[in-house]
Order: sequence, then C-alpha cells, then structure tokens
Amino acid sequence: MLAATLGAALAFGAPGALAGTLPVVSSTTPAAKTLAPAAASQSAAWVAGTRAYLVITAPGENAAVRSAITANGGTVFSDFAAIGVIVAHSASGGFATAMRGVAGVQQVGATRTSDVPADAYNPALPANPSQSTTPAGEPVRADMSQIKADQAWAVNPGSASVTVGVLDTGVDDQHQDLAPNFDAADSASCAYGKPDTRTGAWRDVDTHGTHVAGTIAAAKNGKGVVGVAPGVKIASVRVAEPGNAFFFAENTICGFVWAGDHGFKVTNNSYYTDPWQFNCPDNIDQAAIIEGVTRAQAYAEGKGSLQVAAAGNENYDLAHKTTDTASPNDSTPVTRTITNACLDIPTELPGVVTVAANGTGVTKASFSNFGQGVIDVSAPGSSVYSTVPGGGYGSKSGTSMASPHVAGVAALIASANPGITPAQIRAKLAEQANDIACPSDSRCTGTTANNAFFGEGQVDALKAVGATPAPGAYFENLTDFTVNDNATVESPITVTGVTGNAPATLKVGVDIKHTYIGDLKVDLVAPDGTEYTLHNRTGGGTDNIAQTYTVNASSEVANGVWKLRVNDNAASDTGRIDAWNLTF
Repeated sequence: MLAATLGAALAFGAPGALAGTLPVVSSTTPAAKTLAPAAASQSAAWVAGTRAYLVITAPGENAAVRSAITANGGTVFSDFAAIGVIVAHSASGGFATAMRGVAGVQQVGATRTSDVPADAYNPALPANPSQSTTPAGEPVRADMSQIKADQAWAVNPGSASVTVGVLDTGVDDQHQDLAPNFDAADSASCAYGKPDTRTGAWRDVDTHGTHVAGTIAAAKNGKGVVGVAPGVKIASVRVAEPGNAFFFAENTICGFVWAGDHGFKVTNNSYYTDPWQFNCPDNIDQAAIIEGVTRAQAYAEGKGSLQVAAAGNENYDLAHKTTDTASPNDSTPVTRTITNACLDIPTELPGVVTVAANGTGVTKASFSNFGQGVIDVSAPGSSVYSTVPGGGYGSKSGTSMASPHVAGVAALIASANPGITPAQIRAKLAEQANDIACPSDSRCTGTTANNAFFGEGQVDALKAVGATPAPGAYFENLTDFTVNDNATVESPITVTGVTGNAPATLKVGVDIKHTYIGDLKVDLVAPDGTEYTLHNRTGGGTDNIAQTYTVNASSEVANGVWKLRVNDNAASDTGRIDAWNLTF
C-alpha cells in the first residue's frame, strides 16, 4: 500500500498513503458511458479555507440537494448520481452542519483536514518524461518465478480483452515496457475527485504507479522486465494529487466509478485513503468517507470489477486494532485509541482482496501488516524490480509491490475464464493459492490453510491459467546458504517422480544476493556430478544474480540430487544463495 505517508503510514517514505517502502534504485540499463460529474458552479473560484465534503444521498438525480449546497455556501464539484455521492466544496465553517439538516441528505463528511489546493480548479498536466532505452534482454525475476508466472506465460500470457486499472500515482504510458499494453482511451486522472480526460492527465506524479503497472503487465518484448500478465491491457486512473501523493476519498470514489464504467476486470489499489489511516464509524466525517467509498467499490464490483488492495506496511495486526498514530496525515497526526470497527480503506472493504507481502521465499515481509480473517492472500513484496518513469527500472519494497502480483494473477484468471465474476475470481485466488504455514511467531494465528500472516497462501499464476505442473516437475530450495570469501557452497535439490532424463530446456531459476558478482562462478551440478556453468565471473561490480537459465540436460537422468554450486573467487564481497529452482 502507499501506506501511511510513503511517509507516516509507509514508515519509510514520502507523503501520502503509498505502500511502497524502499526508494527506487535506477537501473543502468468501446467503453461504457461514464457517469459525467456535473461541472463546477461558475462561482466556484478557489479561496483560502476551501474544504471538500462528501454529501451522501439516495442514488439518482437529486436537484434539491444540489440547490441546497449552493444555498448553504458551497459548490458542486462533482456528482456521482448513480451511487448518491456529491463532492462539494465550501469555505464556510458551518457548511457541513447546515447540510446535515437538509431533507434527502443522509450523511455529510469532510474528506480532509487541509484546504483543497487551487490546482483542483485548473489542474496542471504531469510531466511527460523523456525516455531512455535499455539493451535487449529480460531475465526472469525471482518474484515472477516464485509465483510461477514464468511458467504461466507459456500457457496463457493474458488476454488483450482484459483491462487492469492502476489506481495510483499515475503511469508513464510512454515507457518502452508499458506502451505496448497501455490503454489511453480508458485512462484519466481522478485527482481532486472528478475525471480529467485530457491526454497525459493520467501520467505519474511520483514513481509508484509506473512501478506497480510494470509488475502487472510489462510487455514480453525482449527487454527490461515482464509483468505477471504481459498480454493484458493496463489503464491508468491517477488518484494521487501532485506534490504530496495524497489519495483523498473523493479521488478514490471517482476512480472506482470510472473503473466500473470502463469495464476494468481488475483494479490494483496500493494505497490507503488519506488522511485517515483508519476511518472510524463513530466519527461523523469518517463515517461519510466509509459510506462513500463503500458505495463506489460496490458499484465497480457490480459492473464486473474486482478490487485488489495492499494491506499496508506498519507490521500492524489489522485484526486487533488499538491505536492510530499516523492520522490525519494532511495536517498534524495525533495518537488516538481505535477499535476493529475502524477500517483501513479500501483494503478492508467488503469484496476487496487484501494482500500481504512475502519477504524472501515464503516468509512474511518484516513490514507487512497482517491479521487473522483480514489477509486474503500473499505475494512477493521485497526488492521487486519493475518499471519507473522515463524508460528506467528500479527496485521497491512494500505491500504496494505485493498487491500488483495478485492483480496480475487475477487478470490471468479472468483471461482463462471469460465472463467470470469478481466473486468467482476472488474464490479462485484463494483456492489456487499455495498454503504457507505459520512460522514460530505467536502473532501468526490460524491454520496452515488460512492464517494471519499469509491468508489462504501465496498466489499461483500457473494454476490461474488452468495448468498444474506434473508431479515432480517443479522443485525449489528456499533455504539460505552463505557465500563466504574465497569459498564454495552448494545448495541441493532432490528430484523425484520424473520419468526418464531431464529436458533439453531445463529451467534453472537462480536468486543470489551478493555484491560484486564478478567474483562468482555459478554451476548447476547434475546427480552424476556433471557441471553446467551458468555464470562465470562476469558482471563486475553489479549486485545480485536473479535470472532463469536454460540448460540442455537431456543426457542426465532427472531423478537424484541436483546442486547449485557457487564459488567466490575474491576477498571483500560476500552474500548468500537466497533461493533456486528447477523446472523440468
């Protein structure tokens, strides 16, 4: 999630409710009719003290309430009549109280504790960055092999008839790895709570959304990275405001309504709704936020869209809430006592798939929120390498990075099952997830099949496309093996149940964390002792090897103990074999 502030809630970042934790590390290398919000009143000019409110009514046109907004010192900024939510602006301190007494008004709530920016009335377009290029080559990343996305691509890379909406800080649609799959016709900005369909309004005002988009559906085009579902379409709905990356309730509402009206099969939501990390129903303003966003999510789901959301990065037990120290993050946060009735939205709304982050292998990422009965599934979220604006690539960590893996798997399920409903996709994600037992940690309650850390388990892209590896076809070792200076270490995998010899296209997935990989020689050792060199002291000062190699092992009997042998040939730099796998 863009969690507390890619700052307070994030615990390590910038302002806004982003859920990525680590900074970007540059690499060298025909839609349904939209619910058109009403144009703002001609008198709606920004003044200091202008605040935004949700005015909740019965769904349908309500001219009397709109008139009352004007009569009580407000203006209608946007109107989502199909769900009965009006976004109103007013600089009058008595506006909310007055509107709560108007016939037909069910709830009124302020969406922020800060002024609406003047930019809301004449939004500047985000920058369109110049693009760099990267050399050919797109090695399979460890996160993709971990959820078997690399195996799923050969079966079904995803259908171009499936669109995933990236509700985030925006997406760099010109990026070489995103442009082939980008759907500009269904992209927009929802910053400030009203669709802006100008060309480029959807572009990134940060780096977060572009990174998320690459994990979902970066093209399989021979360069850079490959997304979980490289054959689907991605559309950007920018819900973050520029300058601070805040995701206020009206922005989220606008994004969900847009998703429903534009036929998005899945949306990814790696954020929480600012300024409250948790919205409590006993607070009159926060109750209106809960109602408004809930209606918008239900509207999108009713139109066929499944929402996937990040659980957050505070290492917090969402099933046993006690305090909130990060809210409101648009002014001065205070410490307040809360209960489980207070919700992190949209991730805790009914129907939303809540995603926790795995660390290395099938561990819990240290930062990931958790909670029995709250977490649905998990996915890789640590040091995920993906696209960043301007044609570049970089690594980020967070439940923000785990959620798009799940959104990509959901898109593969939709691609393999045309006509499937959001509820059915949700059920398949759970059924197909691979169980992860609790570690020795008292906070992890539940069973191996469903627990507080991992929910139903880690998602599986290969199962999502209707393919299950033959017994014994896929083997992995997730145990860490330290690589010391001037030493050799071996990590074994025992292969059983495979008939005959290994294939001529044996896939060897390698994840080695080591500074200065030019020190390393890496070999696959067959059961009979034959060595197949995978990496031989190349790469110089580059860090880490995360790559899938193809080996012609057709002369080797498949069953037996295979080893990954790593030899460090110099002093000063050390590391570990993090994980490796064999696919027959």
